[in-house]
Amino acid sequence: MKTNNTEGCALCNATWGEYYREIEGEKMFFCCNICADILEGMLNKVKDETGWNKIDYLELHGNYSSGRTCTAKSGNEEFKYYYRTYGDGRVMEYKKL
Repeated sequence: MKTNNTEGCALCNATWGEYYREIEGEKMFFCCNICADILEGMLNKVKDETGWNKIDYLELHGNYSSGRTCTAKSGNEEFKYYYRTYGDGRVMEYKKL
């Protein structure tokens, strides 16, 4: 599993911190456990919505305050959604696009 954030944290692209978690079979870098929790929760929601077993790639645009417009990809399939969380990682808003 990869995201378009390649400079730092897999969710927010921050370069500080040193937190790692295995997600979708890949050891991924995060700035903190909250970003890892958010990404993991986001992927689980997408899998529930789509019935996919695995997500190959996640493109994220936006940030914590405005929310993120996302495109999840599994093989040749795509799923687009909007996701916004509170500071502690709980979902504030989720909608399919």
